Amino acid sequence: MKIIVCIKQVPDTNEVRLNPETGVLIRDGVPSIINPDDLCGIEAALALKDKHGGHVSVVTMGPPQADVALREALAMGCDEAYLVSDRVFGGADTWATSQTLAGAVKTIGFDLIITGRQAIDGDTAQVGPQIAEHLGIPQVTYAEEVNQDADGKALIVRRQYEDRYQMIKIKFPCLVTALSSLNEPRYMSVPGIVSAYDEKEVKILKYDDIKHFVKEKDIGLKGSPTKVKKSFTKTAKALGTLHEVPEDEAVEIIINKLKEQFFL
Repeated sequence: MKIIVCIKQVPDTNEVRLNPETGVLIRDGVPSIINPDDLCGIEAALALKDKHGGHVSVVTMGPPQADVALREALAMGCDEAYLVSDRVFGGADTWATSQTLAGAVKTIGFDLIITGRQAIDGDTAQVGPQIAEHLGIPQVTYAEEVNQDADGKALIVRRQYEDRYQMIKIKFPCLVTALSSLNEPRYMSVPGIVSAYDEKEVKILKYDDIKHFVKEKDIGLKGSPTKVKKSFTKTAKALGTLHEVPEDEAVEIIINKLKEQFFL
């Protein structure tokens, strides 16, 4: 089975800063990490490989420095890594990004695609499902358990809902988006790190490598129907009024406040 895991290198959101004039993220000096949901996607792919055999490729679209994230995935146990990087891919929104990644995975070849549910820098949860739509393959989102069926022709996926779960059988080829609760990602091994940096190669895919499956008008800034006007952090709220009163008086205060705000 050929498994492709799509990952994203994201800024560590604990240390993100914004330009106060433009509202744009300041990435200089901010450490980058593999998106947490994507790490669980890597682990899911490696667990399937450990149990059933197969080949795991990891793919990301980004600038040259995303090489570091791919080598981390190789050090965890992935077999191949692809960096989808070209100036014409720049400025892409989720739609254009998914178009590009769909072209890349089709170029590589796959039976199963695994992505994280969403990236912590955008929180859209759109790219994984959009890839499936571009490829015309079935998908299951919000996966919290993934197993291959007995005959090896399908996956059994436990899909999370707020108050219940759903068991879905999905045939290959297909796409699954992983939750952070799916598993506990393994650590990089020392031999894996040595192999990732000394023995394995991160292959570069440019537009010319995927142009048989995607048109230039559908990628990068040209192919992006949406634009980010401004990013901003949440403003701190003023400290509320503390009332230390008995329960019956507390209820009366709450009701009066709701009336003041026209909720009652």
